[in-house]
Amino acid sequence: MNRFFPAPATSILLLIVWLLLNNSISFGQVLLGAFFALVIPIITRPFTDEHPRVKRPLLALKQLLVVLYDIITANIQVAILIVGPNKKLRPAFVKVPLDMTDALPITLLASTVSLTPGTVSAEVYPISEEHDDWDNREQKYLLIHVLDLHDETKLIEQIKSRYEAPLKEIFQC
Repeated sequence: MNRFFPAPATSILLLIVWLLLNNSISFGQVLLGAFFALVIPIITRPFTDEHPRVKRPLLALKQLLVVLYDIITANIQVAILIVGPNKKLRPAFVKVPLDMTDALPITLLASTVSLTPGTVSAEVYPISEEHDDWDNREQKYLLIHVLDLHDETKLIEQIKSRYEAPLKEIFQC
């Protein structure tokens, strides 16, 4: 079943999008859409990477709420920094060591940091074009640009405890 129907959710989404794009639910369009919905995931299967599975979905939901809360509070803090009387911002780059090794959780961490106003993920390194084996690289770091840095150690600890630790637990990596 998995060989002929590798991505059921993707297939259903493809069928729905096909029918919406054609603005028709005629038999021919449903048949053609179903064909594409079954064939496209089979054809694209070799191009997909295996990602770690979410082992703790309730923790993932809790982490989503934490990130949404942080986005809201960071928006307020950035607005006060920019509009407020204190115009002496201390922008800086911070190198956060990563304990995770899987690409998906690291990407989620970098995205979370970038979604929070006042910080932007700049790079995950070491990145070497000589090696393409992600797992065999040395210590990885996330390079972050911060709008107003007060304490680098505190920021690193906050990112590791508030974002990285829950992601490690969610994906068990």
